[in-house]
Amino acid sequence: MALEILVETTNLSSLTLALVGQLDTLTANDLDKSIQANVTANTKTLIFDLQSLSFVSSAGLRVFAKARKAIKSNEGNVFFKNLTPQVKKVFDIVKAVPISEVFVNAEELDAYLTVMQSQVETEDN
Repeated sequence: MALEILVETTNLSSLTLALVGQLDTLTANDLDKSIQANVTANTKTLIFDLQSLSFVSSAGLRVFAKARKAIKSNEGNVFFKNLTPQVKKVFDIVKAVPISEVFVNAEELDAYLTVMQSQVETEDN
């Protein structure tokens, strides 16, 4: 099965990639290329929406790890939301992503981001 990558830019510093299908050896390179094409120096938040991802292999996990490393080196954050049960199971097994970066849904992620941004605003004052 192919992987469809839906790109949503909400502002200059935030990018959401919604993945539809399977992320495996055959499709991992497509995601890597999409990340390289869409992430800029201004990207501080990269969100992977995995609501429609039915499978992830180790090749897919490597792409996630590479993206996390790149964004973190730019002092940004990577978040995962709407994990399907099978993908969540893989994340749990390999402890691929810190639990603080995985969210049940968009509302939970938005609430977390609101708190984080308000802390920055408080620190600046």
